[in-house]
Amino acid sequence: MPEKYKKVNQIYEGKAKKLYTLKGYQSLLLQEFKDDATAFNAQKRGEILNKGIINCELTTFIFTYLAKQGIRNHFVKQISPNEMIIKRLKIVPIEVVVRNIAAGSLLKKTNFKEGTLLSKPIVEFYYKDDLLGDPMINDSHALAMKIANENDLKVLKQMALKINLILKPFFLKRGMKLVDFKLEFGKDITGKILLGDEITPDTCRLWDKKTGKKLDKDRFRFDLGGVNEAYAEVRKRITGK
Repeated sequence: MPEKYKKVNQIYEGKAKKLYTLKGYQSLLLQEFKDDATAFNAQKRGEILNKGIINCELTTFIFTYLAKQGIRNHFVKQISPNEMIIKRLKIVPIEVVVRNIAAGSLLKKTNFKEGTLLSKPIVEFYYKDDLLGDPMINDSHALAMKIANENDLKVLKQMALKINLILKPFFLKRGMKLVDFKLEFGKDITGKILLGDEITPDTCRLWDKKTGKKLDKDRFRFDLGGVNEAYAEVRKRITGK
């Protein structure tokens, strides 16, 4: 790690990442990616070979690409195989899910069959709270709980749909369908909303364009086998490694 970026205190540890403060940098943090894997609100736990390295590389590549397409995000610089410097954000406690093809929990809420192509993307909000199980909420809930204002919610939806428009062809060009994905956002020191967290097989459902093979964390969730190989395959298709 470059000497100018010196870890000071660990301020957060989640299911897939750790965050550290940096000596001399109030507005930056160090984000470390872990090999740990969880599913079903951490009821299932395991480890995926080199996941920390793979997800760090993928997030670096994709966030750099999104920035070139005008999507403001927290990525600053990758400094080691599984560490990056990011802008410090005040996270909006809402996970934004965009769905293009019916899969996952959508099947339990609707009459869609898995694999149904949606006529329009569906945008869903989930309240970030592990104790409550990250429940699905709507705009009225968010406003009543005062976790976001009307403009925040509008920006979250607009940015999520714009990111979807960028990433669908990005993945398709690399032989993968973007089924659905989760995004997290936060506000920087100026109050602007930026994309945060990561974009990886942990947070996206990716299916092979030709075969429909799942190339994401569903292989871990549902014991489909070939988890390490799927993550490595996504890495190869996107970064060439």
